[in-house]
Amino acid sequence: MLDYWTASTAFWLVMFGVQEWVLQFHLGYLGRYWALASAASLFFGFLLSGLVCVPLIINLKVDPFTFPGNVILCAIAAIFFGMFLTLGQWLILRQTDLTPRIFALINTVVGIVIFALLVWFNEPSLELSGGAIAGWKTALIFLVGGTVTGATTGKALDFYCGRIEQRLISIERERVERETRERERLEKERLEREKLEQEILEKEMIERKRIQREMALEEQRKWLEEHGDEDYEYDEDEDESEEE
Repeated sequence: MLDYWTASTAFWLVMFGVQEWVLQFHLGYLGRYWALASAASLFFGFLLSGLVCVPLIINLKVDPFTFPGNVILCAIAAIFFGMFLTLGQWLILRQTDLTPRIFALINTVVGIVIFALLVWFNEPSLELSGGAIAGWKTALIFLVGGTVTGATTGKALDFYCGRIEQRLISIERERVERETRERERLEKERLEREKLEQEILEKEMIERKRIQREMALEEQRKWLEEHGDEDYEYDEDEDESEEE
């Protein structure tokens, strides 16, 4: 029969491998460390949960195969696994802006729940120690369970990242369009202001020319008023000399 440890390995490593393959499209090189970080988190969680569960089994005679001992030990293991898995995956997700960090907790909870259900449904075929070859049907169940769970959660995150990217692209496009309209509006206002200033300047030049012309005519009129009689007398003397 397939034992608990082989079932755990089959489920979790396949799940993390599928998730890593899916997440590489959005996490890039960070996705390469997904399975490694998750496996290391599981290992540390297993060590610490073992430090707590083994003394309970030996000293307090907690039976891991009967109720409520199995529930207590599984809850302790789930807490340690959940803490380290969430921390390990969160450390990867926090380095990118597109992925929600809460996914680490959601992914861990979903994985633990699915694994617990698989163990519960297949508990009659699981033993504390057994052979993987004889229990190939159970192995296949945990492999399929890990694949489906990893693909579902990974694709959900992939879909979320795609939606976020589309939203960011849409926001950026709207920002560019808004800035373009603003620049066009400012440019139009600048041209209109320059045109208005040019019209005002032309009007001022026309007005100055008109004033200068009127002043020139006024000076000419005054000069004619002052010197008009002398010119007239000069013309009369010239006419008399011509008659003689």
